[in-house]
Amino acid sequence: MDDVKRINRELMYEGAIVDIYSDTMQFSNGNTAKWDLVAHRKGAAAVVPVLDNGKILMVKQYRNALDRYTLEIPAGARDSVDEPTDVCAARELEEETGYRAGKIEKLITVATTVAFCNEIIDIYVATELEKTERHLDENEFVDVEEYSIEDLTDMIFSGKIQDSKTLGALLAYNKKYK
Repeated sequence: MDDVKRINRELMYEGAIVDIYSDTMQFSNGNTAKWDLVAHRKGAAAVVPVLDNGKILMVKQYRNALDRYTLEIPAGARDSVDEPTDVCAARELEEETGYRAGKIEKLITVATTVAFCNEIIDIYVATELEKTERHLDENEFVDVEEYSIEDLTDMIFSGKIQDSKTLGALLAYNKKYK
């Protein structure tokens, strides 16, 4: 890291979930450049919910950044930087799918977009699922669907699933548990 040094950071936008900075970077040859940083405020967690029959619960929701619906694993931001990510993952599972996990274990950690964003997501596998009730936010519209890991893997390689946390989670789950 001796060849790259941040010499200035300027807050350009302060949001509810992310802040955007303009960083001035200096390199070992003396040149400087402006780099953007999207700083995620609290971190996040996600979960691969596995039903007793082996099917995986997925959520389908509209994503403004892509202007389309996506198929993803349940996920969401932590309530605070101090909230344990397993607690966040369990809460998001129940909020989005209406299932509570009897068992939850860490699978992987992903850095979603390392070129310009510092978001880190801890991903868990939830099993021994018990049906409860969903608790969606007032502006959250989510469909819950069940898929086999084989169908989901096919959707990854056909380009239907493109979300980085979901890709990483499903491929890791398939490697570790199947």
